[in-house]
Amino acid sequence: MGRDKDAGHAPLREIALALRKERERAGLSLTELAKRAEVAKSTLSQLESGNGNPNIETIWALSVALDVPFSRLVDPPRPRVQVIRAGEGPRIGSSQAHYTATVLSSCPPHARRDIYTLNAEPGAARASDPHMPGTVEHVILAAGRALVGLSDDPVELAPGDYCAYPGDRPHVFEALDAGTVAVLVSEHV
Repeated sequence: MGRDKDAGHAPLREIALALRKERERAGLSLTELAKRAEVAKSTLSQLESGNGNPNIETIWALSVALDVPFSRLVDPPRPRVQVIRAGEGPRIGSSQAHYTATVLSSCPPHARRDIYTLNAEPGAARASDPHMPGTVEHVILAAGRALVGLSDDPVELAPGDYCAYPGDRPHVFEALDAGTVAVLVSEHV
């Protein structure tokens, strides 16, 4: 078996990208971060440029100064791809209307939104009581037609139309065509 030519060497590119990202997230200049970590500014500049030969002590000092785990600088989290195929996912039906909501993405910690697909048929409207104060709902109609928005003044949407409205007031979703489908993003403040 061949040995990885990079085994034992610091992942300079990953460190450079992670350092810059975390420093900017923290709102620190090169000078301020170098001072807090007690690292030479030239060393930090080299590291952010993808150069140099960082040691564990330097990376550790930078992680402490940035208040992030050591691993975030040397092995930053990778984007996670999640796919939910049409017709899959947890579906919840309405007792008021021919209406189902499928949770596509629940609100992760420190985020403030949930994403759903809605499938609705003509008949009774799905009336919703006000949600938490500051909630805003965003609807994009994918198929069919629907009356969407505030209960006292809904708007008719066609495929491709977008509507945002205060979710902390009584609101409604009423399918006007068979096979009406929409994407709903519920934004919580």
